[in-house]
Amino acid sequence: MAAVVKKCKFNGDALGTGRRKSSVARVRVRPGSGVITINKKPFDEYFKFEKDRRAIQEVLESAGESDSVDVICTCNGGGTTGQSGAVRMGLARAIISHNEEHFPAMRDGGFLTRDSRMSERKKPGLHGARRGTQFSKR
Repeated sequence: MAAVVKKCKFNGDALGTGRRKSSVARVRVRPGSGVITINKKPFDEYFKFEKDRRAIQEVLESAGESDSVDVICTCNGGGTTGQSGAVRMGLARAIISHNEEHFPAMRDGGFLTRDSRMSERKKPGLHGARRGTQFSKR
């Protein structure tokens, strides 16, 4: 299977889009010194939890690009866990666009797989997606 390569028309940055739950992340990868910026904030400041930071660092470590690329990311929608999952997927796609040799490592690591689980919509006449009204005997 061939990898989809997306590059910026203006400066040649490698691009990738990731989604998880209701979050969307647009990721840019360019040659640099390993700086990660998310929504114009430093990586450690934006993601407070170690598990969210770890999910993103795994992608860079498996590609061996931890300190040779800069990552610029824009996230919106959802919460922190959904956003970190979206960044993880978008980063994997952007790294493949940056260097196609990393495709087997990204695929084998499971970074390219879209987690399709979404929250179920609320239905009319119910309190939530499935919770009905309380039964009254009298």
